[in-house]
Amino acid sequence: MSTLSLSPAFRTPVTPARARSTVRLTRRGRLVVFLTSLFLVLGVAFMLAGGAVGTDEAGKPAPTEIVQVAPGDTLWGIASEIATDGDVRSVMSEIERLNALESAGLSAGQKLRVPVATD
Repeated sequence: MSTLSLSPAFRTPVTPARARSTVRLTRRGRLVVFLTSLFLVLGVAFMLAGGAVGTDEAGKPAPTEIVQVAPGDTLWGIASEIATDGDVRSVMSEIERLNALESAGLSAGQKLRVPVATD
């Protein structure tokens, strides 16, 4: 009977087990890393936001007039009287913006600033 021997070239090399890191973050360490990251992000945000500045000159206010709401008036009706180009929705949103309205509901006697109709 014959014996079979394998040469070392055909053996799979044995790699040593990877050593685990001995550095571990404690609860306080994780908090420090978190807060440092947070302050870094906030610092960058404040630096970027600091670039937005206004000018020394005042802008021209949009020409407006005051309209008193009569019983039965709607925002759509008021806007359709003012809109010369037929774009009632944009005039409605402009009236809402000028008067800081949260909804399109109006009450009789309410005074509204409306853009001046341009022909």
